[in-house]
Amino acid sequence: MVGTQKCVFCGKDIEPGTGMAYVQTKDGAVLWFCSNKCKVNRIKRKMKPRDTKWTASYEKGGKAKR
Repeated sequence: MVGTQKCVFCGKDIEPGTGMAYVQTKDGAVLWFCSNKCKVNRIKRKMKPRDTKWTASYEKGGKAKR
């Protein structure tokens, strides 16, 4: 039975058969992304999830709300 994965950027659950896996060349770690938006923000723009308003880790207390 295949389980669900979590997006490493936004924290959403990824259904089996959807999303994309990205393998880092440095250490071979597999990063799961739910959408291209999450992949681009993490890999190309090098953004941190705790600084991005629409992620789950921001809601947990990454930044103080003003």
